[in-house]
Amino acid sequence: MDITPVKEFLRDYLELLETERVMTFLRELNIGDLIFNPWFLGGLVIFTVISLYKRRYGLLSIVLGLVGFASLVNYTLRQGTAVEGILSDTLLVFVGGGVVLIFAIIYLLFIKHD
Repeated sequence: MDITPVKEFLRDYLELLETERVMTFLRELNIGDLIFNPWFLGGLVIFTVISLYKRRYGLLSIVLGLVGFASLVNYTLRQGTAVEGILSDTLLVFVGGGVVLIFAIIYLLFIKHD
């Protein structure tokens, strides 16, 4: 039995996971554009409804945290990162949004038990 084709397939597949290729992919990935993609948003809504129906709150909190944080960073970067003082609007939105996300994740993971 010759397993050479399997070895070649695995080698080719694992070459895709080299650090340089992964870093290049992450640099080219623009999360800000993905957040406004209607297909992504529709899939996210379907995933949220299914996870609520199945009561998978851990999975829901992970997705909520990742998408919420990406949206928060995208909003902050679009507004500009210059902070004039401690009461800067951009800073307050970033910190307030982060606090809301953390409380939502804590609620879904530890408090919400049916």
